[in-house]
Amino acid sequence: MSEPPAEARTAAYRERRDALRWLLLGVAGLALAALAVQLDARLGTASAPFLGRYKIRVGAGTLLAPAVAAVTLWLAVSGRFTRLRWHEIQLFGYTVGLAWAIALALVDGWSGLTKALGSPEEYLGDVRQVGDAPLAYLRHFTGDATYHSVASLGHPPGPVLFLWALQQIGVTNHIVLGFLITAVSVLAIPLVLAAVRDSVGEEAARRYLPVLVLAPYAIWTAVSLDGLVAVLGAAAIVSGLRASRRRVRGWAAIGWALLAGLLIGVASLFSYSAPWLGLSLVCVYFARRRASLNALSGIGALLPVLGFQLLGFGWADGLVAAETDYAARVAPYRSVLWWSAISVVVLLLATGPPLYASARKIRNTAMWPFLVGAGAAVVFSIAAGLARGGVEHAWLPFFPWLTVAAVAPERPGGDPPPSPLLLVGIGAIVAVVIEALLITPW
Repeated sequence: MSEPPAEARTAAYRERRDALRWLLLGVAGLALAALAVQLDARLGTASAPFLGRYKIRVGAGTLLAPAVAAVTLWLAVSGRFTRLRWHEIQLFGYTVGLAWAIALALVDGWSGLTKALGSPEEYLGDVRQVGDAPLAYLRHFTGDATYHSVASLGHPPGPVLFLWALQQIGVTNHIVLGFLITAVSVLAIPLVLAAVRDSVGEEAARRYLPVLVLAPYAIWTAVSLDGLVAVLGAAAIVSGLRASRRRVRGWAAIGWALLAGLLIGVASLFSYSAPWLGLSLVCVYFARRRASLNALSGIGALLPVLGFQLLGFGWADGLVAAETDYAARVAPYRSVLWWSAISVVVLLLATGPPLYASARKIRNTAMWPFLVGAGAAVVFSIAAGLARGGVEHAWLPFFPWLTVAAVAPERPGGDPPPSPLLLVGIGAIVAVVIEALLITPW
């Protein structure tokens, strides 16, 4: 059923206003980053707000990415999503999201899928250290510098062991490996859609589809092991939502709650920031008055952590080692004051204009647990002085949850607004421009 003209005009006005305000904030943020560079601030890069350098590049993705975006927006405008069944919506979201991420990566040619994996400073260097002794690798993870590359010093052993397992089953070609990692990372899209559907209904989830699949942060989804954390976190939140449904009780609720915690625990073996996703679970249980499920999810989260403790890797020891390395290797060369502000600029650019529309409605949306959990993680990393460049990767598991309220009703109990296609289109343009200009320092 189409919206009344007055409501449609009001929604269009709000969308244009959100786009304009996001653009003003983005321009101000870029000006701040440029000022920091001109003042020779301690940034560790000449291309703030990102780490790396700028150089105009033209590749296959230069035309492919805009084509993917144009087709997706046309399908949304034409109302095709309303005629698809739910499982088709999820499959379409995954397929287009994968095409979008791959297209952006291919701006660099095939190296867009392989350059991160081939760098001696990335995880594959550590995979060679594992050899045929993964248990020895775990036991020495926090105490032997020879086991670490620059990348793994800030992460638990999960990423390295994941790549090691893939190599053990014969996945050694870097292009195949890069595509596989990207394909797994994009599974976050159908999972986030399922969470939105469970929270505010299927209509809002359908309208959120373009926002999610054409997100600018897809630039960093390609060949990023932080994308695996995003998938695990999204699966955990979906499990928590299933556990706390009104009609789910008994063993079913216990099983889903344990699974939610278990997935958070596994995610924490890939990233020290992953436990923040558990805050969204706590908020979901609070909002649905199922506080007892917190204990079950807490037990589930401890199981993989304690299991790795028995195998030789202490999660808390690893966190301390990562913080010590960070303080010695990064902190002296990157100003916490400048990067605290510039990291917010990265957040604006990576999530695009839907972030503004989402943040504006945090007080009157049933999706507030997701915004609180992801927002708390971002605020903590800034307040603790940990946001000193590279947050486009570190915050990847949180980005999808920061824009979910873009399709939330303007008032409690109201109808969801139309898909904010103007905001989505602007975000897609931002992604293409960033990818065409930025060369990351692998």
